[in-house]
Amino acid sequence: MPPAYGRAAGCRVATVWWAGGVTTALIAPAAPVDAGEILTVQRAAYVVEAQRYADPFLPPLTETLEEVRAALADGQVVLAARLGSRLVGSVRARVEGGTAHVGRLSVAPDQQGRGLGGRLLRAVEAACADRVSRFALFTGADSGQNLRLYHRHGYQVVGHRPDPNGIRLALLEKRLTPVADPNGSACG
Repeated sequence: MPPAYGRAAGCRVATVWWAGGVTTALIAPAAPVDAGEILTVQRAAYVVEAQRYADPFLPPLTETLEEVRAALADGQVVLAARLGSRLVGSVRARVEGGTAHVGRLSVAPDQQGRGLGGRLLRAVEAACADRVSRFALFTGADSGQNLRLYHRHGYQVVGHRPDPNGIRLALLEKRLTPVADPNGSACG
């Protein structure tokens, strides 16, 4: 069972598996001072995608430090994962209406495959769940590992579209299921 997201404390502890054992990562709201590290991890994480699609101009790779700072300042949910003092992952969500648009899920290359991406995804969902009925995101249609991660977490492909550079994107969404209370009304 995943650890609970602590709204009061604003952080969550995630267990991360690796070949040498188990360690814990702290997932918490990012601060403006984290912008440079977020951008560095994001760029490192998206290099594989750039190679897969032969496109070095993917938006996560061309985003500027000022744009990351703006995301931190404009009310988006931005979470950062740390192992000790090292920032090793991040994720963002922008809430519009009843939808949380999840994006820029990034994990440092040497930390990938240890469950941190899934824990970041669950943490951003928990941070937004009381304000939305649906989560939406996109990834490259040929990004099998990403698609499997999102499918494991309840996301379904609902369509495809090209990005401005012609790369085929898979559009995914996850709807929250209202929980029925004993009095017969729906909560959630």
